[in-house]
Amino acid sequence: MNSKERMARAMRHDMPDRVPLMCQLALGHYFLNTPLKPHAIWFTSEGFAEALVTLQRRYRFDGILINLPGRDPDWRASVADIAETPRGEAITWASGGQTLLPWDDNAQHFPANPARSRPSFEDFDPDRDFERVDSWPMYTWGVYHTPELAGKAPGLLREPPSYFTRTLDLVKAAVGDEVSIHGEVFSPFTHLMELFTYEDALAHLALEPDKAAAILDQLTEASIAWGVAQARWGVDAVLISSAYAGGGFISPRMYRRFVLPYEARLVDAVHSAVPGVPVYTHTCGRISDRLELIMETGTDGIDTLDPPPIGDTVLADAKARIGGRLFIKGNLNGVAMLQADGVEPVLEMARERLRDGMPGGGYILSTACSVPPRVQPEKLEALYPLVEAEGRY
Repeated sequence: MNSKERMARAMRHDMPDRVPLMCQLALGHYFLNTPLKPHAIWFTSEGFAEALVTLQRRYRFDGILINLPGRDPDWRASVADIAETPRGEAITWASGGQTLLPWDDNAQHFPANPARSRPSFEDFDPDRDFERVDSWPMYTWGVYHTPELAGKAPGLLREPPSYFTRTLDLVKAAVGDEVSIHGEVFSPFTHLMELFTYEDALAHLALEPDKAAAILDQLTEASIAWGVAQARWGVDAVLISSAYAGGGFISPRMYRRFVLPYEARLVDAVHSAVPGVPVYTHTCGRISDRLELIMETGTDGIDTLDPPPIGDTVLADAKARIGGRLFIKGNLNGVAMLQADGVEPVLEMARERLRDGMPGGGYILSTACSVPPRVQPEKLEALYPLVEAEGRY
């Protein structure tokens, strides 16, 4: 059974030969552990595809998550300068903005005019202002990780540029049908957080709930456009990144109103466009009080399941509550992996997850969230021999 078949069986609750292994790596981990420059990984389809495949092969993961869209091949035409600094690579854009790519962390963007980088919730008109959403570069940065998107119609993205699938093409050419390829799309709720500041958006969920709902209604179309495009391309699964929908941000009551109906539309759109493509949901932090609410979106699986103390999800409890209906991916504490003294403590943590997650199938061994940048590679390399030896059904 190859990796693609193994992952497909786990996501369908069919029994694979062993528990699949698939961790999401922080971008800083690619920066530190491949020979590519950070800007080549972050801003080029070719660089990111090479980094993804290089570390998938090194760690022998059964799947690859492509969590950045393909990049504009002419992006360098918008760049005035790229310089190496002690803090990382500094990109100066022709527009005057700057992007810092730390040597070990996600890129940080500083727009030329911070005062005009985002709208305010109070002044935003959902009937008019979506036609000029591109005039707020921090929204584009927040959900597509680039200051601007060439080749798209003005306003909210409803038809992805053709280059968005370029990284998918390159990864597919490298791994063929041997490895499970997953795409990612941000939740409408994440789009809301990134359109405004998190403080502004969260406050107005309470102050102007109807207006928040009207904005989410339109933002859902951008999520659907990119999620469906990836499903039609042929990804093996679509991940909904819904990082800010956990207990650290909103209550279960607010989740039901401002997350559930819009993610349900997104899930249904992907399922309707390409029946059989699994959709699963990534939510960080405390989610034990909303596992069943997440299930109500129609998602096929839940990713992350941060364990205590970084979250509150106990894998055995989650398995008992939702494991018969949703596949589960995650629950391995990446911070504890970083802090562990050597490989053996990591193996013990992973054995506990296999013990609680693998009975009956439907479990994928993974870190709860992204592997921190400075987790030592040998700790990740040790996971494959473990699942081969102790993750067999």
